[in-house]
Amino acid sequence: MINSLQDTVTLHNGVRMPRMGLGVFQVEEGDILIEAVKAAINNGYRSVDTASFYQNEKGVGQAIKESGIPREEIFVTTKVWNDEQGYESTLQAFESSLDKLELDYLDLYLIHWPVTGIYKETWKAMEKLYTDGKVRAIGVCNFHVHHLQELLSDCQVRPMINQVEFHPHLTQLELRDFCAKGNIQLEAWSPLKSGGLLNEAAIKEIAEKHQKSSAQVILRWDLQHNVITIPKSTKEHRIKENADIFDFSLTEEEMEKIDKLNLNDRCGPNPDTFV
Repeated sequence: MINSLQDTVTLHNGVRMPRMGLGVFQVEEGDILIEAVKAAINNGYRSVDTASFYQNEKGVGQAIKESGIPREEIFVTTKVWNDEQGYESTLQAFESSLDKLELDYLDLYLIHWPVTGIYKETWKAMEKLYTDGKVRAIGVCNFHVHHLQELLSDCQVRPMINQVEFHPHLTQLELRDFCAKGNIQLEAWSPLKSGGLLNEAAIKEIAEKHQKSSAQVILRWDLQHNVITIPKSTKEHRIKENADIFDFSLTEEEMEKIDKLNLNDRCGPNPDTFV
């Protein structure tokens, strides 16, 4: 049973990661970003997900510092972007991200997209960062099954995380099964399909029954599928509302009803054609 915002999942290397965090995609550097991250931390969030591509690592680091919460209590994720990939350039990108965040180590470092012909070299750099103790866990984003199979064929360290687009219109069943069998934890980006699911009739009906919002029902559905989720918001009331999902549970029937909304429909790019 998932009982609180501080509940964690144990990754295959023993590191515990919060099941829910704050995403900061498309939030520009500045006061809005800093206040949003601080609001999340003040309201019990202990995980923040950024990326070099977002160009807001500096503000995320500043907010963590200003929050007053000890560094070791906050799980920080960032990612290496496509034009930074390759062995040496990934090592450099990592140090650049660390400098901007003003941190001594990262909790999770991810390959942002599977750049064809280069992501395996990138992974070797990730393995070095991990074995050198500079990051507590490493993983990937947007990897299909075939990308994972290729990576797993000769890697030294298996990915701990695969962060992908996941929501009721894109339930990723084959990928979820593959990751579950390989002990790779799935994490959802765009869990609300950029707001595109909030008026879905079946979800609204379930939300009314539980006296919750559609967003809260979807985020609860994520967690009950054992998928880590990182909804984005810059408004404190919404950040609090997104986290108010621990006083109800979806029934098996309700979970199945939401599962059936799958359309294999993306709001973001397909990894096979994006890079």
